Amino acid sequence: MYKIIITFALLVFSSIATAQSDYNLPLGVTDISQKVYNLHMTIFYVCIAIGLVVFGLMFFAMIKHRKSKGVKAAQFHESTLIEIIWTVIPFFILIALAVPATQTLIEMEDNSNADITIKITGSQWKWHYEYFDHDFGFYSLLSTSPEQIANTKEKGVNYLLEVDKPLVLPINKKVRFLVTADDVIHSWWVPAFAVKQDANPGFINEAWTRINEPGVYRGQCAELCGKDHGFMPIVVEVLPEKEYQQWLDSQLSSVLLAKEKEQQDLNSGMTMEEAMTLGEQVYLSLCAACHMPSGEGIPGAFPALKNSKIALGDVKKHIDIVVNGVEKSAMQAYGQQLSLKKLAAVITYERNAWGNNTGDLVQANDVQQPANK
Repeated sequence: MYKIIITFALLVFSSIATAQSDYNLPLGVTDISQKVYNLHMTIFYVCIAIGLVVFGLMFFAMIKHRKSKGVKAAQFHESTLIEIIWTVIPFFILIALAVPATQTLIEMEDNSNADITIKITGSQWKWHYEYFDHDFGFYSLLSTSPEQIANTKEKGVNYLLEVDKPLVLPINKKVRFLVTADDVIHSWWVPAFAVKQDANPGFINEAWTRINEPGVYRGQCAELCGKDHGFMPIVVEVLPEKEYQQWLDSQLSSVLLAKEKEQQDLNSGMTMEEAMTLGEQVYLSLCAACHMPSGEGIPGAFPALKNSKIALGDVKKHIDIVVNGVEKSAMQAYGQQLSLKKLAAVITYERNAWGNNTGDLVQANDVQQPANK
């Protein structure tokens, strides 16, 4: 009996020793995440203690009172005292665990007095971050190469967990998140922050964090949201306050430069060759996943653009669909995601690729009016 108990104890303590392995809840880099971790480990230890007591008594009873020792089975039914004991003890254990759990949950919901407010919008299949305090934002897309996904190139260390533009936050500041979605339900989840909040279309959910350590932290969409659900990572870069301010200044400067560039695009035009080259790049990066590189779409799911009524029909309607999207469909609005020049280029490409050959050359000026309506 003692050998069995010792073996069981060794297994338990070896699991405790490796409690912070890759198989356990991460400790995290926020006060809340550490409280969640400590709560998790406390409950884990309580379960271990209960398991030791229960299985210890079971093994003791089976070995001590086994038939081979000539023990006669006792004949009895019901015991009010035992029933009270095994009801009262779990009750007090649950109360003891519920108190710190409730305190942690209340603290997780307290997003008052935030230093920074960021709106997070999920859409198929990317994240849009808007810095409310500074009136700018950007889209964050998967940057893993198609060759890695197709297994024609060796996968990187952060395969499917890398983006072109990470969300950037400062340390030691309370950041309030307003989380919503454009199309279907998504879920913004970063384990190191102990933040996991559903993004529901038409609703605003709230969360917050205050990060103690600079670094790069990764997460994923945690709600099944369509065929590319697994290609919707989250990357957060946390910087010291001085470096964050430098990054913020550079972003605000970039916004001003982008507006100046947009104005230049409105005053100048593209040749057909320039529009087709740029349009192909935009199409392959954003549109080909649904409409396919060949423009033939996916029957029953996504319509073809090759020889389609949209690509061959009224150019203004085509512009409107690309800029404003199509309600109650997977067709997103790209008016805020792309510059006027890129919008014009991709529309030109769709109207002249795959044998469509309409000869239409769309310019930034043509896109501006539908984009602003």
